[in-house]
Amino acid sequence: MKANPPKNPSMDNDDAQLLAAWKRGDANALAQLVENTKRPLFAFLYRFAADPGEADEWFQETWVRALQHMNFFRQRNFTGWLFRIAHNLIIDQARRKKPDASLDAPLPESGIALGDTLPAPTLSPALEAAGRDLGRQIETAVQRLPLEQREVFWLRMDAGLPFKEIARIQRTSINTALARMQYALDKLRAALGPAYRELQEIGS
Repeated sequence: MKANPPKNPSMDNDDAQLLAAWKRGDANALAQLVENTKRPLFAFLYRFAADPGEADEWFQETWVRALQHMNFFRQRNFTGWLFRIAHNLIIDQARRKKPDASLDAPLPESGIALGDTLPAPTLSPALEAAGRDLGRQIETAVQRLPLEQREVFWLRMDAGLPFKEIARIQRTSINTALARMQYALDKLRAALGPAYRELQEIGS
């Protein structure tokens, strides 16, 4: 099975400019940053949520947490950093910890509530096409994987992140991330049977 081509690990110039504009007080820059990342981020969260409504809540909570630390962001890969926050949120939810941030609280930079600035996320084309028989089989099989393997699978297949970045998100070694992906693929091969070969043909 082939994954989507890995994305460039360096931060996109557009994201860097938007971050700088937001730090100068441009509220519109925040909305554009969210727009740039909403498809892959929401699609990733949707894989672990009970329904689209819960995924929407997690999406907004991810941005709440990001905004709490945005002024201190000094890394090169903004998208990877955002996915690490989403990863931590998923772990928190798995441990049944309740988030303590509020979407109704005004942002210190603008006085506007975050919930009023975030555009509604939409499903990715991959999710919109998941009604096909093969898509349903894959969804069911992946859902049965352990959390760590499921996360590696979707970070690679949906978000197209390189394994180096996936390892950072999961706070593990590249070898462990690669092993989790291989375990996931082995289990999918056994669970899907002939459908797995069809999936390989689609990815080739």
